[in-house]
Amino acid sequence: MEDRMEHVDVAIVGAGYAGLATALELTTAGLEVVVLEAADRVGGRVWTRDEGGVPVDHGGQWVGPAQTAFLRWVDRFGCARFPTYDAGTHLELWPGSAPLPHTSGEHPAEHDSAGYDGLVARVDALAAQVDPEHPEACPDLAAWDSRTFEDWLQAEAPSADAHRRMRLVIQGLWACEPRDVSLFHVLFYVAAGGGLDPLLATAGGAQDSRLVDGADGPARAAAASLGDAVRLRTPVTAVVWDDDGVTLTTPTGPVRARRAVVTGTPPAQARIAFSPLLPTPRRRWLARSPMGDVAKVHVTYDRPFWRERGLSGQVTTYDGSPVAYTFDSSPADESCGVIAAFVYADDYRSWSVQAPEARRKAVLDVLAVLGAEAGEPTGYLERRWPEEPWAEGAYAAVPSPGTWHEHSAGRRDPVGPLHWAGTETAGVGNGYIDGAIRSGERVAAEVLAALG
Repeated sequence: MEDRMEHVDVAIVGAGYAGLATALELTTAGLEVVVLEAADRVGGRVWTRDEGGVPVDHGGQWVGPAQTAFLRWVDRFGCARFPTYDAGTHLELWPGSAPLPHTSGEHPAEHDSAGYDGLVARVDALAAQVDPEHPEACPDLAAWDSRTFEDWLQAEAPSADAHRRMRLVIQGLWACEPRDVSLFHVLFYVAAGGGLDPLLATAGGAQDSRLVDGADGPARAAAASLGDAVRLRTPVTAVVWDDDGVTLTTPTGPVRARRAVVTGTPPAQARIAFSPLLPTPRRRWLARSPMGDVAKVHVTYDRPFWRERGLSGQVTTYDGSPVAYTFDSSPADESCGVIAAFVYADDYRSWSVQAPEARRKAVLDVLAVLGAEAGEPTGYLERRWPEEPWAEGAYAAVPSPGTWHEHSAGRRDPVGPLHWAGTETAGVGNGYIDGAIRSGERVAAEVLAALG
């Protein structure tokens, strides 16, 4: 066994953006690394597939001007980007009324949008008290983390409609229900994203732009630059660690490293058998950080016909439909039309167990507001992220109420020769590709300091 063991300076578990960023930083510093990826591709929760000649992003897809780490990678690897289509009229769907039109950055006056705006202002004011790089230092951490966002919302929302608007925001950003997330985690995440409106905005916000060839383009380019150091279809099943280093078990043989960096979703990390057991804070953090429940559905057409009607393709539903939001995700060359539809949380759980045709009908029923042609798509693609074996959900993990206060030492503090990265460990950019890259750069500096 010893003769077959591979020896490296640093073993990195996971070839998503966090793992690849770590590898690039460490190889630049002259260290020998290996990147062990369980899946048959790189990118993690960012996954572009060629669907009939069209690049379709089944996972993360957008980049905004504040996401400077991701933008550096986009420029570094020569990946072209283009603005997310945001022109024309957006639509809101409410029970018992015709679709309500509005433009980007605005809400219809109906259904207490003023009350909702007040909630946004209060969230932003509280979030300003959280330092995303040092969240544990917040003096109100214990109080805010012991309170669910639903409890706060029930107390603060001036109306049922304002409550419904904010509930959809929680679903859209965390793919969970307000009862599932603490007030503190919401405030931390908002602080990490620069405010609630920038997180939600298209032009100038987190959904500002897309990559012409897909959002995993920089990841694929980074992996290519690392060459044979990236090993696909190589899940790490066990990790034995001590003061002298780490031994990782894989189907192709063991790897011995001076240090290891573990990335990936908390459920994926929790599958690895660590010996000795990880400290209690780390185990509790992983166990109490479930992923969001979300499906991303792409519906394709021969052209983006809704644009001809002056519509943006953006639909927000408050009428009981399982679909929460839709976006125009057509390719840059407009060679066809693509709508991306999102199903979250409780709605996902009830929708996902239906028969395929029923799921499809539920999505197309919402798109009917774009025009009669919506009922005649050329393609229909579902990506149900809770069913992806190496992710078990998306967009990111959502620590359950109380987890920050009780187990924050387990979020990213090193354990002996073990280090942790991934967008969930980021400060600025938490939950986004940008945060994943930042986490890789942070942990690489941490490893270099540890190795002297």
